[in-house]
Amino acid sequence: MLVSQILKSKSDDAVVTCPPSMLISEAAKMLSEKRIGTLVISDDGKTPRGILSERDIVRELGRQGAGCMDMTVDKLMTTKLVTCSRDERADAILQKMTDGRFRHMPVIEDGALVGLISLGDVVKARLTELSMEKNALEGMIMGH
Repeated sequence: MLVSQILKSKSDDAVVTCPPSMLISEAAKMLSEKRIGTLVISDDGKTPRGILSERDIVRELGRQGAGCMDMTVDKLMTTKLVTCSRDERADAILQKMTDGRFRHMPVIEDGALVGLISLGDVVKARLTELSMEKNALEGMIMGH
C-alpha cells in the first residue's frame, strides 16, 4: 500500500501546524484540544521547519519542570525531519518509523506539506493489506 492510499483513507487529512513562536503551553493546549500527538512547525502552514510531539514536551517537563511551558516551540522542535512522499510504500515507512523511534511523518510533495501519517495509520493500512491477502489466499485454496 502506498502513502497516497493511506492519506485517502484517513477521515481527516488536515495537518495541524503552528508557528515557531508559539509557546509550549499553547502547543500543549492545542494538542490536547485536537486530541493529536504532533504539531508540524511552519511559518506559512506549507513549508515544515520542524515537528513537536507530546513526548518532546513531556521530556522537557521532566528535565526542567513547568518553566519550559513559557519557551517557544522552536526551542524544543525536532528540526531534522524524516519525511516521505505519496508514492512510498507503507512497509518502507513502517521501517523508517521503527528505526527512528518516532510516530509521525510529514508527507512532502514539491517541498510542500501535503499530509501527515502516523504509525497507527501505517499499521492499520498494513493490517488491511494482510487481511485482503489472507482472504485472497483462502479463496484460491477453497476454489472460489
